[in-house]
Parts: sequence; structure tokens; C-alpha cells
Amino acid sequence: MRLSRTASWFLLAFGVWSWFIWVSFVRNLWKNGSGLAFDAAGDPTSYFWVHLTLAVTSFLLGTAVGLIGLRGVLALRRESRTDRADRADGTDRADGTGRADRTDRPDAGTSA
Repeated sequence: MRLSRTASWFLLAFGVWSWFIWVSFVRNLWKNGSGLAFDAAGDPTSYFWVHLTLAVTSFLLGTAVGLIGLRGVLALRRESRTDRADRADGTDRADGTGRADRTDRPDAGTSA
């Protein structure tokens, strides 16, 4: 499957956003002093474990989505580099010959 440039950059941006948001969330959860995340003895509560599980899951999914976007961006860059190289050496075909085969011409097989 081939991703568009817009979709690739969006997925990559989503992955970066996910890293920023969920790492910040876990940091704030760890520092929580309201009594929700840790009880009076300092032990983690079920609130802490549920939210940590949500954060880690979202972080991993965001990482996967970001990697898909990164692969799309890198593939587009490779494709763009190949296209520029083909134009520079005068080839316009994938096989690098720069010429059309007889079967590619509309008058193939007819004689004048």
C-alpha cells in the first residue's frame, strides 16, 4: 500500500504528538499528590494502574502509527530521489532504457 505525502506526515506528526502527550501524562501521574494515584502509605492505587495501562497502550499505538508515517515519508523521499535521478540521466522508464518497447507504441504490429 502506498501512502500519500499528507497521510504520511500526518501519521508521523501523530506519533510525535503521542510521545509528547503520553510521556508528559505518565510524568504527571507519577508526581500526583492529590491522593488519587497513591494512597497515604505511598502505594499505587487502582486509579494509578488503570491510567498507567491506558497511557502505555496509547504510547505504543502512537509509536506504531508514527513508524508507519515515518516509513511512508522515507519511501516518498526515496521515490523522489529516484525520479530526479531518472530525469537527470534522460531515462523515463523503470528499466532505465529511456525508450519505449515496440509493444508500448500505438502502431505496434502494423506496417506502413
